[in-house]
Amino acid sequence: MARVNTDLTPLDRGGLAERIRAGETTTGSFAGLGSTMAIEVLAAAGLDWILVDLEHGGGDEASIGDAVAAAGGYGAATLVRVETPDRIRIGRALDAGAAGLMLPRVNSAAEVARIVPHLHYPPLGDRGVATYNRSLRWGMDKAGLTTSNDEVLTIVQIETADALAEVDDIAALDAVDVLFVGPLDLSYALGVPLDFDAPVFRDALEAVVTAARKHGKSAGILSADAATAKTRAAQGFTFLPVGSDSTLLADTAAAVVSTLRG
Repeated sequence: MARVNTDLTPLDRGGLAERIRAGETTTGSFAGLGSTMAIEVLAAAGLDWILVDLEHGGGDEASIGDAVAAAGGYGAATLVRVETPDRIRIGRALDAGAAGLMLPRVNSAAEVARIVPHLHYPPLGDRGVATYNRSLRWGMDKAGLTTSNDEVLTIVQIETADALAEVDDIAALDAVDVLFVGPLDLSYALGVPLDFDAPVFRDALEAVVTAARKHGKSAGILSADAATAKTRAAQGFTFLPVGSDSTLLADTAAAVVSTLRG
């Protein structure tokens, strides 16, 4: 039997997690069109990672593996925001080759502590063990069974008032790598819808960055454009997605229309 070259792979194998845990700033974008080709374009542009959004986007779990292959061909990692942080949803995304997961709508450190075992194989967690999937090269690279627990990136959304109140306790959990602000949801939760300059919203961002720094974690936030992302970076955020496949396309098309018709 021919020897398998395990160095040839679209899998991230913990590279992104290592960079983020070392304090490096990374840039990515959300993918919500459900289009593998759009994900490939984003990766070809040089982004560090692409996040497949299954909470709000048009894709599904069956599209994750194709996204991993498309993005990985350009050296970009694929992350997934799961619909719900249930064990089966988390396991399927990881089996498809996701480098890490974003956990939406969590409200407390205790809830996060109940969820994170789903991202890890026993004895650290309760992720189901199977080898016939992309994450283990269809059974040809079982080493991932021992390395995956250290390689997976865990991103917890801070988008509710309850989560914000416990952000320090959430950041203190060893398995958490990134505290991620969903600015739209958080602004609504704080009673200042879409007002990102409101004092209560600014205070919330400072609390997230402070908790992340205190516990050696990364703080992240979604920005609508690169200029906003630069501002967020100056505020201490290091996990920096800009827009999504659909918004980047729409903004560019709208700019063309405005320029040519204006």
